[in-house]
Amino acid sequence: MSLRFFTLLLFVFGLFACSEPPYTNLDNKELQTLLSEGVPIFDVRRPDEWRQTGVIKDSQLLTFVDGRGRVIEDFMPRLTQAVGKDDPVILICRTGNRTSQLARHLVEKMGYTKVYNVKDGITKWAREGLPVSRVGG
Repeated sequence: MSLRFFTLLLFVFGLFACSEPPYTNLDNKELQTLLSEGVPIFDVRRPDEWRQTGVIKDSQLLTFVDGRGRVIEDFMPRLTQAVGKDDPVILICRTGNRTSQLARHLVEKMGYTKVYNVKDGITKWAREGLPVSRVGG
């Protein structure tokens, strides 16, 4: 492999690494705005995580992956039944990692057009002292 080709290859990979995701990342201020407009929010964490931190008021609770990282079998059918491909939807997890993967899949593989990822998850929401509702159990 020539040095020129290798340099070009690195440049191209660098472009993709720095490119914007196909969904919209939200900070807490942007999240509050969308929530006030009635955009639904899905908290995709596990029940033990909901109990640990609480959830944002009016969150729809729908676990994405189990404790071993396996996608819950009925997750995608339940989500797609609740949210149309052109409907706005907000996704939140603990730190934004699970939801960034899910958001990318929804946009790139399933054709969703208005997917919002809370980039720092419930962790930053709670750290900023924003309100949560407790989940029993």
